[in-house]
Amino acid sequence: MKNYALLLLVVLGSLGLRPAAWAQVPSARNPVVHADVPDLSMIRVGKTYYMSSTTMHMSPGVPIMKSTDLVNWKLVSYAYDTLATVDAMTLARGQSTYGRGSWASSLRYHRGTYYVSTFAQTTGKTHVYSTKNIEKGPWKAVAFRPSLHDHSLFFDDDGRVYMVYGAGKIQLVELTADAAGLKPGTTAQVIIENASAPAGPNLGLPAEGSQLFKIRGKYYLFHITWPKDGMRTVVVHRADKITGPYEGRVALQDLGVAQGGLIDTPDGQWYAYLFRDFGAVGRIPYLVPVQWADGWPVLGSPAGKVPATLPLPANKSLLPGIVASDEFARRAGEPALPLVWQWNHNPDNRHWSVTARPGFLRLTTGRIDTSFLLARNTLTQRTIGPVCAGTTALDVTHLKDGDFAGLGVLQKRYGLVGVQRSRGAKAIVMVSAESEKPVELQRLPLTQDKVYFKIECDFTDRRDVATFFYSLDGNTWRPVGGPLKMAYTLPHFMGYHFSLFNYATQAAGGYADFDYFRITDKLNK
Repeated sequence: MKNYALLLLVVLGSLGLRPAAWAQVPSARNPVVHADVPDLSMIRVGKTYYMSSTTMHMSPGVPIMKSTDLVNWKLVSYAYDTLATVDAMTLARGQSTYGRGSWASSLRYHRGTYYVSTFAQTTGKTHVYSTKNIEKGPWKAVAFRPSLHDHSLFFDDDGRVYMVYGAGKIQLVELTADAAGLKPGTTAQVIIENASAPAGPNLGLPAEGSQLFKIRGKYYLFHITWPKDGMRTVVVHRADKITGPYEGRVALQDLGVAQGGLIDTPDGQWYAYLFRDFGAVGRIPYLVPVQWADGWPVLGSPAGKVPATLPLPANKSLLPGIVASDEFARRAGEPALPLVWQWNHNPDNRHWSVTARPGFLRLTTGRIDTSFLLARNTLTQRTIGPVCAGTTALDVTHLKDGDFAGLGVLQKRYGLVGVQRSRGAKAIVMVSAESEKPVELQRLPLTQDKVYFKIECDFTDRRDVATFFYSLDGNTWRPVGGPLKMAYTLPHFMGYHFSLFNYATQAAGGYADFDYFRITDKLNK
């Protein structure tokens, strides 16, 4: 062993590397999270980092994640259980809020209180949530009109509180000291007439995604813009006063990595946290080193480039921090559902249970639905890249005629594999909505009450293909239907989610018992 160590030192020495230098060889890699975690907002409190993100039509919403190294993250909380109780959020009367719900959040820490704000087209309001304990809550919720688009909540040193918001034309408005609403008598003012201008005149997406920071007495305002026939671009403005005047420049234009802000480490290193549109898996977070020159943040390593690796601790698996398997066995005092789970829209809590049959998730139909996308109580969690597989086992003994229960991948172009009951007979059915209309690709008779399903997702280099399988014994797997070419669609505005579902088309009251859901970041050879 000593000889090997000596040989290593000799080789490194021949390359001109001293131990202090090669000890700093980067070990983290971009993307830091290969999963749908868009519109990130980030803070550091002491040595701990917290990050919020967008999950729009999902409940609970505005996820809070925690890290001690900027690379490896774990879900620790949500700002709300449900955004609002309206038809669009409860999938009632044919309405939905796909692609809407709550959008880009702003996370802040001020005088011992954590704040996270968001805005929603669904409610027409700006929502502010606050707590003393970001990991355990409880959260206080307030809301006010109007809905301030892509805003940045900002607590200034003089005690005044603001929101910066808008698209293209960026505006500033003052809030009350507790951030609970607009300050009486306040009037919004335009602080940047055209925030896209530094990226050139060929405008596509106007500058939005405001994130405001105060560093060494100066105000720095981050935006994303998307020049026509170009790529997603980071634009930064700075000013000596919050009201301006602001001067701006392009800060990053590489790989389409954009929208976010700045974070520093306890030892004084700076990074920009941003994300990248990456096909069907969603919008995935990147970190970009930042240096300072002439009072400007210079993004990239080398300048202007998104590095593949970072001088930070190595990435660990996203399991179980972001996604996780679940055997549905609950001990006393444990939450009914781990934080990795979210409902598609608001759940009806009367019609699901992990206690009715211990060790199983029971989904009971509470109404008649017309389609998977409008069905209530579909339970979901993210898919992850570059590859992943989700597996479930379910007991379909108590389905009623017209019921359809199983495993899916949720987006507008969804895919399903499950069991349908019709005229007392059961069948394994695979449905593809690759064309944005559901098409039954295969139907097989089923003569037993327990069945197993698996979906494998390959996001490698944006291949974006899901493959569906069934098993009668949990060991021998057979493909069913056909592969689904997944696609990130703007009407849903979200990466694909694994989904456990059961919905009725004829009569309510049937139920399916899911024995487990297991997720892995590997595919079978």
